[in-house]
Amino acid sequence: MSTYLLTCTPAHGHVMPLLQVARHLVSQGHEVSFLTSIRYADRVTAAGARFVALPPEADVDLDDADAAFPERVGLTGPAALRFDIGTLFVRPGAAQLDAVRRELGERRIDAVLTEPLFVGGALLQLLPVDQRPPVVALGIVPLGARSRDVAPFGLGIAPMAGPIGRLRNAALRMVAERLIFGGVQRQADEMARQAVGRDLGGFVLDWAGRADAYVQFSVPEFEYPRSDLPPTVHFAGPLPSAASDIAAPDWWDDLDGTRPVVHVTQGTIANSDFGQLVVPTMTALAASGCLVVVTTGGRPVSALPAELPANVRVAEYLPYDRLLPLTDVLVTNGGFGGVQQALAHGVPIVVAGQTEDKVEVAARVGWTGAGINLRATTVAPAQVGRAVSRVLAEPSYRTEAERIGAAMRGSDAWRVLDGVLEGLGSRRAVS
Repeated sequence: MSTYLLTCTPAHGHVMPLLQVARHLVSQGHEVSFLTSIRYADRVTAAGARFVALPPEADVDLDDADAAFPERVGLTGPAALRFDIGTLFVRPGAAQLDAVRRELGERRIDAVLTEPLFVGGALLQLLPVDQRPPVVALGIVPLGARSRDVAPFGLGIAPMAGPIGRLRNAALRMVAERLIFGGVQRQADEMARQAVGRDLGGFVLDWAGRADAYVQFSVPEFEYPRSDLPPTVHFAGPLPSAASDIAAPDWWDDLDGTRPVVHVTQGTIANSDFGQLVVPTMTALAASGCLVVVTTGGRPVSALPAELPANVRVAEYLPYDRLLPLTDVLVTNGGFGGVQQALAHGVPIVVAGQTEDKVEVAARVGWTGAGINLRATTVAPAQVGRAVSRVLAEPSYRTEAERIGAAMRGSDAWRVLDGVLEGLGSRRAVS
């Protein structure tokens, strides 16, 4: 039996996949502690893990960041990512590291498993290896490993092949690290010097590529190729989707295969303004022959317009394991988990997301050919309507989605994760 510490920024979209990891490790007989916000204490203990609270100065409510930081409202693209990285993720890093160090001082920890936006993990891996356990990055967002073959993470720019592409990437990297994110990088380096006596050792957004191991919960088919991929990176495939216990709504029999099904969602967090994507999609497809299936992600259905088109069906939550096999197109704002669930079922995608890591998810959807990247957060009905029509009409989108989905269905995330952890344990035993 091993003892693991999972660390996670207090955001629903980060905590939920790490809870899956915690449940798996517990099921294998390991002792698991989970460091995150007090808001998730009950979920952590229900997963069988020991809950450890983040200190107040690191417990930022990322599920309602606009309320906590009104100056964030309206930011998009690099400006939004710059604010989020600097304020929501870098600033709490020192307090996160302090919490991790307290745990390491109180009990034996065989490895710290962390997601890439937990900057305390970046600080921890700067310590000499004889002063810390191995640090394992869990890739629950698109791969952030630095490479000469890809543009810097956060810009949402797809690869360009050949020497010209590498020159472009080098120029973009200089612009990103020194100009666009220069202030954030200086903030991170200064914090690292104060916390551990040295700077971060590289760009803050790709620190996970310097961890002792990087388990990326995706497949190479949904990632940019990198000729210089670090040997520490292990593609595991998506985290397994559990069977849903959500009851089917009373209109479920309308999904009878007689017309194309278009599912539209803005996820469970970025859904305060349905005018960004859900309402434009309903408007665009109102006169189409499609059945438009909407989930509000937990918000009341009354948050939608009172008068809905006749071809629209709505529920707060839906059983995805039963819905996606019946879906012809997913329209989404680009949450990594939801996009991968759709691709695992071979569903092509129309994506409109330019904030947080969504800009990188959207770029990969467009680059792979598994869907259309609208390159916006708020879209016009005509824009999304044209994209849906094109995806329905051109078989190549579903073909590419099926290609990626086949690779995902052939993966085994738990086998890869277990193998990585066992390898780290063997390495520590030898040393």
